[in-house]
Amino acid sequence: MLNPKLLILKLFFDPVIWKENRQFVNPKDDKTLKTFYAVLDGLLDRLTRKVTLDEFKSNLEASGAFQRDKDREVYHQYISLLENAEVQPDALHDLLVQIKQKDIAERLAITAFEFVAGRKELSAITEVYESFDKVEKSIEEPTFVTDDLDEIYNQTIATTGLRWRLGSLNRMLGSLRKGDFGFIFARPETGKTTFLASEVSNFASQSEQPILWLNNEEQGSKVMTRIYQAALGVDLQTLMLDRSRSKELFFEETKGLIKIIDESSIYKRQVEDLCERYKPALMVIDQIDKIKGFDGDREDLKLGAIYQWARELAKTYCPVIGVCQADGSAEGIKWLNMGHVTSAKTSKQAEADFIIGIGKTNEQGREFTRYINISKNKLQGDPDTDPSQRHGFCEVVIYPEIARYKDVGE
Repeated sequence: MLNPKLLILKLFFDPVIWKENRQFVNPKDDKTLKTFYAVLDGLLDRLTRKVTLDEFKSNLEASGAFQRDKDREVYHQYISLLENAEVQPDALHDLLVQIKQKDIAERLAITAFEFVAGRKELSAITEVYESFDKVEKSIEEPTFVTDDLDEIYNQTIATTGLRWRLGSLNRMLGSLRKGDFGFIFARPETGKTTFLASEVSNFASQSEQPILWLNNEEQGSKVMTRIYQAALGVDLQTLMLDRSRSKELFFEETKGLIKIIDESSIYKRQVEDLCERYKPALMVIDQIDKIKGFDGDREDLKLGAIYQWARELAKTYCPVIGVCQADGSAEGIKWLNMGHVTSAKTSKQAEADFIIGIGKTNEQGREFTRYINISKNKLQGDPDTDPSQRHGFCEVVIYPEIARYKDVGE
Protein backbone atom coordinates (compact mmCIF):
# COMPACT_ATOMS: atom_id res chain seq x y z
CA MET A 1 0.00 0.00 0.00
CA LEU A 2 1.42 3.38 -1.03
CA ASN A 3 2.11 5.94 1.67
CA PRO A 4 -0.91 8.30 1.70
CA LYS A 5 1.34 11.19 2.76
CA LEU A 6 3.27 10.75 -0.49
CA LEU A 7 0.18 10.31 -2.66
CA ILE A 8 -1.53 13.41 -1.26
CA LEU A 9 1.61 15.43 -1.98
CA LYS A 10 0.74 15.28 -5.68
CA LEU A 11 -2.64 16.86 -4.95
CA PHE A 12 -0.88 19.56 -2.93
CA PHE A 13 0.75 20.84 -6.13
CA ASP A 14 -2.55 22.74 -6.42
CA PRO A 15 -2.19 25.82 -4.14
CA VAL A 16 -5.90 25.83 -3.22
CA ILE A 17 -5.84 22.21 -2.02
CA TRP A 18 -2.50 22.81 -0.31
CA LYS A 19 -3.70 25.90 1.56
CA GLU A 20 -6.93 24.26 2.81
CA ASN A 21 -5.47 20.87 3.82
CA ARG A 22 -1.75 21.18 4.51
CA GLN A 23 -2.44 21.54 8.26
CA PHE A 24 -3.70 17.95 8.43
CA VAL A 25 -0.46 16.32 7.22
CA ASN A 26 2.72 16.10 9.29
CA PRO A 27 5.54 14.08 7.64
CA LYS A 28 7.75 14.27 10.74
CA ASP A 29 8.58 10.53 10.83
CA ASP A 30 9.96 10.30 7.30
CA LYS A 31 13.13 12.28 6.59
CA THR A 32 12.71 12.19 2.81
CA LEU A 33 9.04 13.15 2.91
CA LYS A 34 9.84 15.91 5.37
CA THR A 35 12.20 17.42 2.82
CA PHE A 36 9.66 16.96 0.02
CA TYR A 37 7.03 18.85 2.00
CA ALA A 38 9.45 21.60 3.06
CA VAL A 39 10.46 22.22 -0.56
CA LEU A 40 6.84 22.24 -1.76
CA ASP A 41 5.84 24.59 1.07
CA GLY A 42 8.59 26.97 0.02
CA LEU A 43 7.50 26.84 -3.62
CA LEU A 44 3.86 27.49 -2.89
CA ASP A 45 4.70 30.34 -0.52
CA ARG A 46 6.28 32.09 -3.51
CA LEU A 47 3.90 31.03 -6.29
CA THR A 48 0.17 31.55 -6.76
CA ARG A 49 -0.29 28.90 -9.42
CA LYS A 50 -0.14 25.13 -9.67
CA VAL A 51 3.35 23.61 -9.39
CA THR A 52 4.57 21.18 -12.05
CA LEU A 53 6.39 17.98 -11.20
CA ASP A 54 9.47 19.17 -13.11
CA GLU A 55 9.57 22.39 -11.05
CA PHE A 56 9.25 20.38 -7.90
CA LYS A 57 12.08 18.01 -8.89
CA SER A 58 14.30 20.93 -9.85
CA ASN A 59 13.84 22.57 -6.48
CA LEU A 60 14.45 19.27 -4.68
CA GLU A 61 17.77 18.93 -6.51
CA ALA A 62 18.66 22.52 -5.67
CA SER A 63 18.03 21.87 -1.98
CA GLY A 64 21.12 19.66 -1.81
CA ALA A 65 19.36 17.27 0.56
CA PHE A 66 20.00 14.14 -1.51
CA GLN A 67 23.74 14.05 -2.07
CA ARG A 68 24.49 10.72 -0.40
CA ASP A 69 23.88 7.53 -2.38
CA LYS A 70 21.48 6.14 0.21
CA ASP A 71 19.44 9.36 0.24
CA ARG A 72 19.37 9.54 -3.56
CA GLU A 73 18.10 5.97 -3.77
CA VAL A 74 15.07 6.79 -1.58
CA TYR A 75 14.64 10.09 -3.44
CA HIS A 76 14.41 8.34 -6.82
CA GLN A 77 11.96 5.77 -5.42
CA TYR A 78 9.66 8.52 -4.17
CA ILE A 79 9.92 10.54 -7.37
CA SER A 80 9.12 7.45 -9.42
CA LEU A 81 6.02 6.81 -7.29
CA LEU A 82 4.91 10.42 -7.71
CA GLU A 83 5.41 10.28 -11.49
CA ASN A 84 3.38 7.09 -11.86
CA ALA A 85 0.69 7.78 -9.26
CA GLU A 86 -2.74 8.71 -10.58
CA VAL A 87 -4.43 10.65 -7.82
CA GLN A 88 -7.69 12.48 -8.42
CA PRO A 89 -8.96 15.37 -6.24
CA ASP A 90 -11.98 13.30 -5.17
CA ALA A 91 -9.55 10.98 -3.32
CA LEU A 92 -8.48 13.83 -1.04
CA HIS A 93 -10.89 13.11 1.81
CA ASP A 94 -10.10 9.38 1.98
CA LEU A 95 -6.36 10.08 1.95
CA LEU A 96 -6.70 12.59 4.78
CA VAL A 97 -8.70 10.08 6.82
CA GLN A 98 -6.04 7.39 6.25
CA ILE A 99 -3.33 9.80 7.36
CA LYS A 100 -5.17 10.82 10.50
CA GLN A 101 -6.02 7.22 11.40
CA LYS A 102 -2.41 6.14 11.01
CA ASP A 103 -1.17 9.03 13.14
CA ILE A 104 -3.69 8.24 15.88
CA ALA A 105 -2.85 4.51 15.78
CA GLU A 106 0.80 5.36 16.30
CA ARG A 107 -0.09 7.63 19.21
CA LEU A 108 -2.22 4.85 20.69
CA ALA A 109 0.65 2.36 20.49
CA ILE A 110 3.09 4.78 22.13
CA THR A 111 0.60 5.73 24.86
CA ALA A 112 -0.18 2.06 25.58
CA PHE A 113 3.55 1.37 25.96
CA GLU A 114 3.85 4.35 28.33
CA PHE A 115 0.91 3.02 30.37
CA VAL A 116 2.47 -0.45 30.69
CA ALA A 117 5.71 1.21 31.79
CA GLY A 118 3.82 3.13 34.48
CA ARG A 119 4.41 6.56 32.96
CA LYS A 120 0.80 7.21 31.83
CA GLU A 121 -2.66 6.80 33.34
CA LEU A 122 -5.27 4.54 31.69
CA SER A 123 -7.31 7.64 30.90
CA ALA A 124 -4.57 8.75 28.48
CA ILE A 125 -5.27 5.67 26.32
CA THR A 126 -9.00 6.39 26.43
CA GLU A 127 -8.38 9.97 25.32
CA VAL A 128 -6.36 8.87 22.29
CA TYR A 129 -8.88 6.14 21.43
CA GLU A 130 -11.75 8.61 21.52
CA SER A 131 -9.95 10.86 19.05
CA PHE A 132 -10.65 8.21 16.38
CA ASP A 133 -14.27 9.43 16.41
CA LYS A 134 -13.12 12.94 15.58
CA VAL A 135 -10.98 12.02 12.57
CA GLU A 136 -13.52 12.59 9.84
CA LYS A 137 -15.19 15.52 11.60
CA SER A 138 -11.95 17.50 11.60
CA ILE A 139 -11.49 17.29 7.84
CA GLU A 140 -14.93 16.88 6.33
CA GLU A 141 -16.73 19.56 4.37
CA PRO A 142 -19.00 21.77 6.51
CA THR A 143 -22.74 21.22 6.44
CA PHE A 144 -24.47 24.52 5.87
CA VAL A 145 -27.78 25.36 7.54
CA THR A 146 -30.63 25.55 5.07
CA ASP A 147 -31.89 28.99 4.07
CA ASP A 148 -35.17 27.54 2.78
CA LEU A 149 -37.90 29.00 4.98
CA ASP A 150 -40.23 26.03 4.46
CA GLU A 151 -37.52 23.64 5.65
CA ILE A 152 -36.77 25.88 8.64
CA TYR A 153 -40.47 25.88 9.56
CA ASN A 154 -40.70 22.08 9.25
CA GLN A 155 -37.53 21.55 11.31
CA THR A 156 -38.53 23.91 14.11
CA ILE A 157 -42.04 25.25 14.59
CA ALA A 158 -43.81 22.32 12.90
CA THR A 159 -41.73 19.76 14.81
CA THR A 160 -43.47 18.58 17.96
CA GLY A 161 -41.18 18.22 20.94
CA LEU A 162 -41.57 16.58 24.32
CA ARG A 163 -44.12 18.42 26.47
CA TRP A 164 -43.67 18.81 30.23
CA ARG A 165 -46.10 17.39 32.78
CA LEU A 166 -46.05 20.76 34.55
CA GLY A 167 -48.16 23.20 32.58
CA SER A 168 -46.09 26.05 34.03
CA LEU A 169 -42.99 24.70 32.28
CA ASN A 170 -44.83 24.46 28.98
CA ARG A 171 -45.81 28.13 29.39
CA MET A 172 -42.28 29.22 30.32
CA LEU A 173 -40.04 26.86 28.32
CA GLY A 174 -42.07 24.97 25.75
CA SER A 175 -41.19 21.56 24.36
CA LEU A 176 -37.81 19.85 24.38
CA ARG A 177 -36.42 19.14 20.91
CA LYS A 178 -33.23 17.72 19.44
CA GLY A 179 -30.43 20.20 20.02
CA ASP A 180 -31.73 21.35 23.42
CA PHE A 181 -29.40 20.95 26.40
CA GLY A 182 -30.11 22.19 29.87
CA PHE A 183 -29.82 21.24 33.50
CA ILE A 184 -31.76 21.34 36.73
CA PHE A 185 -30.07 22.13 40.01
CA ALA A 186 -31.10 22.21 43.65
CA ARG A 187 -29.83 21.49 47.13
CA PRO A 188 -29.73 17.84 48.31
CA GLU A 189 -33.08 16.45 49.51
CA THR A 190 -35.04 19.02 47.52
CA GLY A 191 -36.62 16.50 45.16
CA LYS A 192 -34.55 16.55 41.97
CA THR A 193 -35.08 12.84 41.31
CA THR A 194 -38.81 13.14 42.00
CA PHE A 195 -38.98 16.09 39.59
CA LEU A 196 -37.29 14.02 36.89
CA ALA A 197 -39.43 10.94 37.56
CA SER A 198 -42.54 13.09 37.26
CA GLU A 199 -41.45 14.62 33.96
CA VAL A 200 -39.71 11.65 32.34
CA SER A 201 -42.70 9.36 32.90
CA ASN A 202 -44.77 11.96 31.04
CA PHE A 203 -42.21 12.30 28.23
CA ALA A 204 -42.27 8.52 27.71
CA SER A 205 -46.00 8.56 27.03
CA GLN A 206 -45.32 10.90 24.07
CA SER A 207 -42.36 9.03 22.61
CA GLU A 208 -41.65 6.12 20.31
CA GLN A 209 -37.91 6.01 21.09
CA PRO A 210 -36.18 5.04 24.37
CA ILE A 211 -35.46 7.55 27.10
CA LEU A 212 -32.05 6.87 28.64
CA TRP A 213 -31.49 7.82 32.27
CA LEU A 214 -27.83 7.62 33.29
CA ASN A 215 -27.74 7.28 37.05
CA ASN A 216 -24.51 7.61 39.02
CA GLU A 217 -26.14 9.14 42.08
CA GLU A 218 -28.58 6.98 44.04
CA GLN A 219 -29.63 3.33 43.83
CA GLY A 220 -31.15 2.58 40.43
CA SER A 221 -33.98 0.40 41.75
CA LYS A 222 -35.15 3.29 43.95
CA VAL A 223 -35.18 5.58 40.93
CA MET A 224 -37.20 3.08 38.90
CA THR A 225 -39.67 2.70 41.77
CA ARG A 226 -40.27 6.44 41.74
CA ILE A 227 -40.74 6.39 37.98
CA TYR A 228 -43.40 3.67 38.47
CA GLN A 229 -45.15 5.82 41.08
CA ALA A 230 -44.97 8.95 38.91
CA ALA A 231 -46.25 7.17 35.81
CA LEU A 232 -49.23 5.68 37.65
CA GLY A 233 -49.77 8.46 40.22
CA VAL A 234 -49.91 6.02 43.14
CA ASP A 235 -48.16 5.58 46.48
CA LEU A 236 -45.74 2.76 47.21
CA GLN A 237 -48.26 0.60 49.06
CA THR A 238 -50.77 0.76 46.20
CA LEU A 239 -48.03 0.10 43.65
CA MET A 240 -46.90 -3.09 45.40
CA LEU A 241 -50.37 -4.36 46.32
CA ASP A 242 -50.93 -5.88 42.89
CA ARG A 243 -47.54 -5.90 41.20
CA SER A 244 -48.74 -7.76 38.13
CA ARG A 245 -51.41 -5.13 37.47
CA SER A 246 -48.99 -2.29 38.23
CA LYS A 247 -46.51 -3.63 35.68
CA GLU A 248 -49.23 -3.91 33.07
CA LEU A 249 -50.42 -0.35 33.64
CA PHE A 250 -46.86 0.97 33.72
CA PHE A 251 -46.02 -0.52 30.33
CA GLU A 252 -49.26 0.80 28.91
CA GLU A 253 -48.30 4.27 30.11
CA THR A 254 -44.56 4.30 29.28
CA LYS A 255 -44.35 1.55 26.61
CA GLY A 256 -41.26 0.26 28.43
CA LEU A 257 -39.21 3.08 26.93
CA ILE A 258 -37.51 4.35 30.10
CA LYS A 259 -34.11 2.69 30.46
CA ILE A 260 -31.95 3.34 33.53
CA ILE A 261 -28.21 2.72 33.36
CA ASP A 262 -27.03 2.43 36.95
CA GLU A 263 -23.24 2.76 37.30
CA SER A 264 -21.11 4.70 39.74
CA SER A 265 -18.60 5.53 37.01
CA ILE A 266 -19.98 6.45 33.61
CA TYR A 267 -17.56 7.46 30.85
CA LYS A 268 -18.35 9.79 27.99
CA ARG A 269 -17.44 7.06 25.50
CA GLN A 270 -20.15 4.81 27.02
CA VAL A 271 -22.71 7.58 26.69
CA GLU A 272 -21.87 8.16 23.03
CA ASP A 273 -22.07 4.42 22.32
CA LEU A 274 -25.49 4.24 24.02
CA CYS A 275 -26.74 7.12 21.88
CA GLU A 276 -25.50 5.42 18.71
CA ARG A 277 -27.07 2.11 19.70
CA TYR A 278 -30.48 3.18 21.06
CA LYS A 279 -31.18 6.47 19.21
CA PRO A 280 -32.93 7.90 22.29
CA ALA A 281 -35.69 10.50 22.36
CA LEU A 282 -34.15 12.01 25.50
CA MET A 283 -31.06 11.60 27.66
CA VAL A 284 -31.02 12.31 31.40
CA ILE A 285 -27.62 12.47 33.16
CA ASP A 286 -27.76 12.42 36.96
CA GLN A 287 -25.21 13.67 38.05
CA ILE A 288 -23.65 15.23 34.99
CA ASP A 289 -20.62 16.64 36.84
CA LYS A 290 -19.49 13.07 37.62
CA ILE A 291 -19.12 11.89 34.00
CA LYS A 292 -15.65 10.38 33.50
CA GLY A 293 -13.25 10.63 30.58
CA PHE A 294 -12.34 14.30 30.80
CA ASP A 295 -8.70 14.80 31.76
CA GLY A 296 -7.06 17.81 33.31
CA ASP A 297 -5.90 19.09 36.67
CA ARG A 298 -8.21 22.09 36.78
CA GLU A 299 -11.74 21.20 37.84
CA ASP A 300 -13.26 24.30 36.23
CA LEU A 301 -11.88 23.40 32.79
CA LYS A 302 -12.98 19.78 33.20
CA LEU A 303 -16.55 20.79 34.09
CA GLY A 304 -16.64 23.22 31.18
CA ALA A 305 -15.60 20.41 28.84
CA ILE A 306 -18.34 18.11 30.22
CA TYR A 307 -21.07 20.66 29.60
CA GLN A 308 -19.74 21.51 26.15
CA TRP A 309 -19.75 17.80 25.31
CA ALA A 310 -23.34 17.43 26.59
CA ARG A 311 -24.38 20.29 24.33
CA GLU A 312 -22.85 18.48 21.34
CA LEU A 313 -24.67 15.28 22.38
CA ALA A 314 -27.95 17.18 22.24
CA LYS A 315 -27.17 18.58 18.78
CA THR A 316 -26.14 15.17 17.45
CA TYR A 317 -28.69 12.82 19.05
CA CYS A 318 -31.50 14.13 21.25
CA PRO A 319 -32.36 16.65 23.98
CA VAL A 320 -30.23 16.25 27.10
CA ILE A 321 -31.16 17.10 30.70
CA GLY A 322 -28.32 17.21 33.18
CA VAL A 323 -28.62 17.27 36.96
CA CYS A 324 -26.22 19.03 39.32
CA GLN A 325 -26.16 20.47 42.82
CA ALA A 326 -26.76 23.97 44.12
CA ASP A 327 -24.03 25.26 46.42
CA GLY A 328 -24.39 25.93 50.14
CA SER A 329 -25.50 29.53 49.61
CA ALA A 330 -28.80 28.19 48.19
CA GLU A 331 -29.84 26.51 51.44
CA GLY A 332 -33.29 27.77 52.44
CA ILE A 333 -33.51 30.07 49.38
CA LYS A 334 -36.72 30.12 47.32
CA TRP A 335 -35.60 31.44 43.97
CA LEU A 336 -32.29 29.97 42.84
CA ASN A 337 -30.34 31.73 40.09
CA MET A 338 -27.27 30.82 38.07
CA GLY A 339 -25.00 32.10 40.82
CA HIS A 340 -26.23 29.31 43.10
CA VAL A 341 -24.97 26.53 40.81
CA THR A 342 -22.12 24.49 42.30
CA SER A 343 -18.85 25.55 40.63
CA ALA A 344 -20.68 28.54 39.16
CA LYS A 345 -17.43 30.16 38.02
CA THR A 346 -17.16 27.79 35.07
CA SER A 347 -18.68 27.68 31.59
CA LYS A 348 -21.54 25.43 32.77
CA GLN A 349 -24.15 28.12 32.35
CA ALA A 350 -22.82 29.31 29.00
CA GLU A 351 -23.26 25.88 27.41
CA ALA A 352 -26.88 25.38 28.53
CA ASP A 353 -29.98 26.34 26.56
CA PHE A 354 -32.12 26.27 29.68
CA ILE A 355 -31.46 26.21 33.42
CA ILE A 356 -34.07 25.24 36.00
CA GLY A 357 -33.40 26.03 39.65
CA ILE A 358 -35.57 24.34 42.29
CA GLY A 359 -35.62 26.04 45.67
CA LYS A 360 -37.28 25.32 48.99
CA THR A 361 -37.51 27.06 52.33
CA ASN A 362 -37.60 25.90 55.92
CA GLU A 363 -40.79 27.82 56.64
CA GLN A 364 -43.40 25.93 58.61
CA GLY A 365 -46.33 24.84 56.47
CA ARG A 366 -44.29 25.17 53.25
CA GLU A 367 -42.54 21.80 53.43
CA PHE A 368 -44.04 20.61 50.15
CA THR A 369 -43.80 23.87 48.24
CA ARG A 370 -41.05 24.13 45.66
CA TYR A 371 -39.96 27.28 43.86
CA ILE A 372 -39.01 26.91 40.19
CA ASN A 373 -36.95 29.66 38.59
CA ILE A 374 -35.97 29.67 34.90
CA SER A 375 -32.69 31.56 35.03
CA LYS A 376 -31.82 30.86 31.39
CA ASN A 377 -34.04 30.04 28.44
CA LYS A 378 -33.01 29.84 24.79
CA LEU A 379 -35.61 27.24 23.83
CA GLN A 380 -37.80 27.78 20.81
CA GLY A 381 -41.11 27.49 22.63
CA ASP A 382 -44.55 26.41 21.44
CA PRO A 383 -47.70 28.26 20.34
CA ASP A 384 -48.92 28.27 23.95
CA THR A 385 -45.59 29.42 25.41
CA ASP A 386 -45.89 32.86 27.00
CA PRO A 387 -43.05 35.17 25.83
CA SER A 388 -43.44 37.28 28.97
CA GLN A 389 -42.61 34.24 31.12
CA ARG A 390 -39.51 33.02 29.27
CA HIS A 391 -37.44 33.78 32.37
CA GLY A 392 -40.32 33.22 34.73
CA PHE A 393 -40.75 31.62 38.12
CA CYS A 394 -43.57 29.79 39.81
CA GLU A 395 -44.57 27.89 42.91
CA VAL A 396 -45.32 24.19 42.54
CA VAL A 397 -46.17 21.38 44.96
CA ILE A 398 -44.18 18.17 45.42
CA TYR A 399 -46.10 15.00 46.24
CA PRO A 400 -43.30 12.64 47.32
CA GLU A 401 -45.73 9.80 48.10
CA ILE A 402 -46.61 9.55 44.37
CA ALA A 403 -43.32 11.01 43.03
CA ARG A 404 -44.97 13.89 41.20
CA TYR A 405 -44.77 17.64 40.98
CA LYS A 406 -47.98 19.56 40.33
CA ASP A 407 -48.82 23.17 39.62
CA VAL A 408 -50.47 25.03 42.48
CA GLY A 409 -54.22 24.52 42.28
CA GLU A 410 -53.99 21.49 39.97
